[in-house]
Amino acid sequence: MDIIGTRSEVRRRGGIIPSWVVFGMILLATFAVCVTVNMRTRAKFNIASHQFAAMEQDVESLRNMNNALQTEVHRLQSDPRTIEAAARANLNMLRSNEFIVPVE
Repeated sequence: MDIIGTRSEVRRRGGIIPSWVVFGMILLATFAVCVTVNMRTRAKFNIASHQFAAMEQDVESLRNMNNALQTEVHRLQSDPRTIEAAARANLNMLRSNEFIVPVE
């Protein structure tokens, strides 16, 4: 196949490759870029949603722990039996009529 005409005439006619082929290649490249971006975005979204679920579980466990500690603080401030048990366990305190007998 010979190209007929001068270079300017060939350029004016669209060259060797038809214009619809060039347009199709541009469309195909654009589609490939869109699909790639969409797949990467979806993968990042899935990772982020898994991380969010894990953080929600951590927050819920920390809230439960915080509630338990608040209940314990309230008991330590108001319940005499809890205060006595904490003083005996943590501070090794005794009543005035008690004494320690070491056992070996």
